Amino acid sequence: MNTPQELRELVFEVLSGIAPEADPTTVDPSADLRDELDLDSMDELNMITRVSERLAIDVPEEDYQRMRTVDGAVDYLATRLATRRT
Repeated sequence: MNTPQELRELVFEVLSGIAPEADPTTVDPSADLRDELDLDSMDELNMITRVSERLAIDVPEEDYQRMRTVDGAVDYLATRLATRRT
């Protein structure tokens, strides 16, 4: 569970709720989500909060910048989940 594909789908699902007018699946996975989906700081915080709640992990504020792209979010979340299991 929580494979990179599943994490990507979770990020897309959360983004769809935050920016329903946008199709996050068309976003360049290495592009800054704030620019690609016109997210403001509250949208970004809501995305991080919703993803962290769904996965039952904490994302410290100093790590927020690691979740600004789809690829970055997936890599970061996979690492957090892997370290939680050890």
